[in-house]
Amino acid sequence: MANIKSQIKRNLQNEKRRVRNKGVRSEMRSAANAATTAIEEGADDIAAKLDEAYRRIDKAMHKGVIHRNEASRRKSRLKSRENNAS
Repeated sequence: MANIKSQIKRNLQNEKRRVRNKGVRSEMRSAANAATTAIEEGADDIAAKLDEAYRRIDKAMHKGVIHRNEASRRKSRLKSRENNAS
């Protein structure tokens, strides 16, 4: 446990951010997994699932949860899966 007042405050801020980021990251991963499953099963709503996944990835990037290069990589990998599946 920190003894310095500024570090105690910093720890509280970090915990708040961690909890907030966890939800955003979870939504992003869930949407990506749903899109991947739709692609693998050849579902009818692949485009809708991909759009939702892209939206969640972009939202996580804008909120600072993930780096912009990671967002780009995730979207690229999803698109590659779609292209290779068809």
